[in-house]
Amino acid sequence: MTHPLELIHPRNLKHLSGTLADLIKSQLWTQVLFAMCLGLFAGLVLSPGAGMVDPGVAETIGAWLVLPGNIFLTAIQMIVVPLVIASVVRGIAASGSTEQLQKTGLRLVAYFLFTTTVAITIGVAVASILQPGLRVDNSEFALSMQRQAAIEDDIADSNISLAEIPNAFVSILPENPFSAAVEMQMLQLVIFSIVLGLALVSLQPAQSKPLLELFGSLQSVVMRVVSWVMRLAPYAVFGFIAQVTMQTGLETMIGIGFYVLTILTALATLLLFYIVVVLVVARISPWRFLREVRQAQLLAFSTNSSVAVMPVTMKTAEERLQVRPSVAQFVIPIGATVNMDGTALFHGAATLFLTQVYGIEVSIGMLVALVATAIGASIGTPATPGVGIIILSVVLSSVGVPVEGVALIVGVDRVLELFRTATNVTGDIVASVVMDRVIEAPQSYEEEVATQEQIEAEQEKTGEDVVTGEFQPPVAAQEPKGFLSRIFENWRRS
Repeated sequence: MTHPLELIHPRNLKHLSGTLADLIKSQLWTQVLFAMCLGLFAGLVLSPGAGMVDPGVAETIGAWLVLPGNIFLTAIQMIVVPLVIASVVRGIAASGSTEQLQKTGLRLVAYFLFTTTVAITIGVAVASILQPGLRVDNSEFALSMQRQAAIEDDIADSNISLAEIPNAFVSILPENPFSAAVEMQMLQLVIFSIVLGLALVSLQPAQSKPLLELFGSLQSVVMRVVSWVMRLAPYAVFGFIAQVTMQTGLETMIGIGFYVLTILTALATLLLFYIVVVLVVARISPWRFLREVRQAQLLAFSTNSSVAVMPVTMKTAEERLQVRPSVAQFVIPIGATVNMDGTALFHGAATLFLTQVYGIEVSIGMLVALVATAIGASIGTPATPGVGIIILSVVLSSVGVPVEGVALIVGVDRVLELFRTATNVTGDIVASVVMDRVIEAPQSYEEEVATQEQIEAEQEKTGEDVVTGEFQPPVAAQEPKGFLSRIFENWRRS
């Protein structure tokens, strides 16, 4: 008997990439870079050190300059929850079969944990080697001998109890999805969306179709709002950079320039890791991979939200890197929410930087606690601008580093966050490529694309967002491929 999941076919999310087409054509990233430079200049003019503007007047001007940025952040936070829920639910409905859904889900969890651990390790390693905290004047941050001893004692006494693990596991389940949405508990929202999606696709198409169509309409509305909001991105960046430069001064920003270089070096190392993974698993050359993902990276850099650019990310994976639609539509919505490798790397490197600034000796136990906390914090981090630096305080508290140190790096984090978002989107694309290549499927990429074209033709003909029934490619479906067959197909597709 045919499972209901094989009979329901929602429209692919990539069709909404057209709403962002104008942003791509206008090269939004160049506007953002220009706004960064202009904001730096404006901040220097308004800073007290320049003496060109009265401090009271400068503060008033700065408050108005940052207004577009605050509107931008609020609008992004407003659309994240509905877009994530709708995309995850419809991604499950588009997964094709229960067998593939089960295989993809289990391996995807393991893969995300692995890459997040690698990212944190890279961040910690680069910060340990370059030691940016030693290049900052820490006379204002040095801890007293008593407080440093107290911090080290707290770290030594903090042991993970096996009795606490069951409660910690239960705590990630969404007791109330509405409160999880209000508090932006993204991991709980993803779990709720997965449960909702699985229950929905277990129903007959006549019962599940209305709700899937509702989620489809929600996606369209939200992406329309995104296309409006993203036009504020250059003005938001200009205002944030101007305000930060005005408040901190150029001298302070130059003083932590080596920290910025450390984060960028770590992110470049993580990108190199992605390139190696894609080369080994999918036989895609580094130059081709970088060329194909460039558009998604630049748009993510400009918009500073991996969730907002999901349609473009999905289109890149499917059309440029030949990822099967059923895999891309399932992996990318979940990855855009919980796969925050760039953020995890930042948490590790920033924590090491602040331990160096405060002169705290790093022990093996502290590193273990850092990795464990950073993994959980990055997975639960909302995919919205400005949240990573807030979640960092949780990581710092877990390893005994004074939270006040965040004030030292908050100024430059607005810039670094753009690079982290581009890295997160790259990680989502790589995850979809890996899952596509290692998971057996009843249809090849070409057969899935042919089936997808039939579904889209039916959707155009009927005007419906969700169509039902069985669709087969023009050629007979092949049997699930063995390991050697998949290796040969990967070589042919690369």
